[in-house]
Amino acid sequence: MNRRSLGSTSLLVSPLGLGLAALGRPGYINLGHANDLKQDYSVEAMQRHAHDVLDEAWRLGVAYFDAARSYGRAEPFLGAWLESRRVPREDVVVGSKWGYTYTAGWQVEAEKHEVKEHSLPVLRRQWGETQANLNGYLRLYQIHSATFDSGVLDNTEVLAELARLKGQGIAIGLTLSGANQAELLDKALGVTVDGTRLFDTVQATWNLLEPSAGSALAAAHTAGMGVIVKEALANGRLTPRNDQPEFAAKLALLRREAERLETTVDALALAAALAQPWADVVLSGAATVDQLRSNVQAVTVRWDDEVAVQLGTLAEAPEVYWETRSRLAWN
Repeated sequence: MNRRSLGSTSLLVSPLGLGLAALGRPGYINLGHANDLKQDYSVEAMQRHAHDVLDEAWRLGVAYFDAARSYGRAEPFLGAWLESRRVPREDVVVGSKWGYTYTAGWQVEAEKHEVKEHSLPVLRRQWGETQANLNGYLRLYQIHSATFDSGVLDNTEVLAELARLKGQGIAIGLTLSGANQAELLDKALGVTVDGTRLFDTVQATWNLLEPSAGSALAAAHTAGMGVIVKEALANGRLTPRNDQPEFAAKLALLRREAERLETTVDALALAAALAQPWADVVLSGAATVDQLRSNVQAVTVRWDDEVAVQLGTLAEAPEVYWETRSRLAWN
């Protein structure tokens, strides 16, 4: 895969990246996650499984890897892989996130899987943990799911600490979630510390079911921010695993267009995100080697006006999309 700059930063990334949300913990909300892990949840088995997927990603040209403190053991799995494979630091871009603490205790079912707190003590603690786990590979540090409710974009102590890290050469970003992604991104664009814009990148949900943040992401990209797309497969809802009767007609349309373009349904959905001129990186959330190989086909899909028009009919109201997502079961 050809590399490109992540916004106006010096970071060179592949168009398809790998997010480790489904690889670092036993439980996640992706459809069919339990089957992907073959219900073998020992730390050793999951690390071997994660390393198999990472090996294949590297072989296929993936050069951006995305973790978070709340993704179970995703950071130590990734750090161990980078060191054991002796991946040159200059050849890879690693991003991680702070703000959520993993609380599931390595269980599939838990009262709370993660707890959010965007405070200065949490930032400092998790920064140290991330540095220890990733052994100097970290290039991008992101606020995990910034919201108006958490007040993080108004917390001058947190913003000053992030600016200090930026001064040490770490790119600073934020990730978004929910129906008001566009409004929060607009606020983030205006956040400055000592006259300099703080945020170098934004990671947001955009997919065929929930494209509402597209205009805001385009504006951010024009302003020089790198744009990372997450959940392009809508946690599996844009794959044949979605067997909900009300989705049958939409899945049939996806299958027809995928067949016409000689690709898979998942690659087609990822290609929709890759086709957006403002998207620097689109994350695969693959949990198996086979899923990753299918996902990577997205970079060669012959996207055209016809498929754009046809698949443009799949969009849901943002409130409907996010309510549906909130009901997905951890498995």
